[in-house]
Amino acid sequence: MSEPVRTRQAQWQTRWLPVIAGGIVMGAALGVRNVQGLFLIPVTLDRGWSREAFGLALALQNLLWGVAQPLTGMIADRFGSARVILAGTALYALGLLVMAHAATTGLYTLGVGLLVGIALSGTAFGAVYGALSRLYAPERRGWALGVAGTIGGLGQFCMVPLAQGMIGRFGWVAAIVVLAAIVAATAPFARWLRDTPAPRMHGVLHAGDDQSLRAAIKEALSHRGFWLLNIGFFACGFQLAFITAHLPAWLLDRGLGAREAGIALATIALANTLGTFLCGYAGGFLRRKYLLCAIYFVRTGAMALFIALPLTHASLYLFSFVMGLIWLGTVPLTNGVVSQVFGVRYITTLFGFVFFGHQLGSFFGVWLGGVVFDATHSYDLLWYGSIALGVIAGVLHLPIDDQRVARPGDAAWQAA
Repeated sequence: MSEPVRTRQAQWQTRWLPVIAGGIVMGAALGVRNVQGLFLIPVTLDRGWSREAFGLALALQNLLWGVAQPLTGMIADRFGSARVILAGTALYALGLLVMAHAATTGLYTLGVGLLVGIALSGTAFGAVYGALSRLYAPERRGWALGVAGTIGGLGQFCMVPLAQGMIGRFGWVAAIVVLAAIVAATAPFARWLRDTPAPRMHGVLHAGDDQSLRAAIKEALSHRGFWLLNIGFFACGFQLAFITAHLPAWLLDRGLGAREAGIALATIALANTLGTFLCGYAGGFLRRKYLLCAIYFVRTGAMALFIALPLTHASLYLFSFVMGLIWLGTVPLTNGVVSQVFGVRYITTLFGFVFFGHQLGSFFGVWLGGVVFDATHSYDLLWYGSIALGVIAGVLHLPIDDQRVARPGDAAWQAA
């Protein structure tokens, strides 16, 4: 084999394989999660459960994902992300199988709430973006996160028509079993996400390499910007989880069918493939905190117009496209702010703490959706709450200090 051919193969393996593998893992994990709303009507009708019971299971999934993320991050930072991702895919598939065969709300909550919730902490943003942040040099990091997010978005897009078609043809139980098999099939891709959680990466001595994990956490928790990111991410989680879980039912209540709900979710996922890449790429040369402000304000405006105007097919699909463009763009940008301020040695752990805020918001977005609907037979209060939180999040990102933290001997370090 000639030297140029070996060089091209090495470039392919080091540049493209990790982002492709990470995108596939995220696409399956997030795709299965994002179609959960399609199961609300068939599951509750088949089992005779309330929407609150269904919503509580999904709400616990989001909460436990957030609770587990810092712990999973610590394991990944200590032993590498590949092992975490491998275990996460296995646990995810098991949780889906429990969900499919659950005869009681308790078992259903165990599967979709506890097992899948913990599994997501090892198969979604935290583990994958943490691995890529360590595998790629700072000048390539925004590109890597953007491309992986784009591939993951394509996976989410494909999952919507697949899940909807299987539910209609074979029933929701068979559909869940197939989704479990798909998640399990992504396990081998963990081999290309073997990061090296060591102080020296890419020949650069990074800021904070002599820090202990406890010191890194203490430093982050004493940083005001870290808490503002948490609050902003709370709003993001609330908005997205509410829409993912309850938009299909909201549309059905207003006279549109399951087909329109599926198209809306698919449109969000497809637009997200472009939006995530653009957000990650833009974060490489524009200030990420201002991009985050813009995302929250645009998302808030889109929701306000959507519920204020008459509901039509055109308004639904336009809303879905706009939301999709900024759907998960907050994740690589927020991850980028954390690594920009605190470095990448403990990025998986620190992002896990920020992500807990996101998932706490997701818990309330899903759970309150069911509670409010059962009490008022309307989702209006949740829409208004989502709009208010979006405004707050946009404003709170403005004063974030996104400069790298100063530490003793900082002049000797290069930028992380």
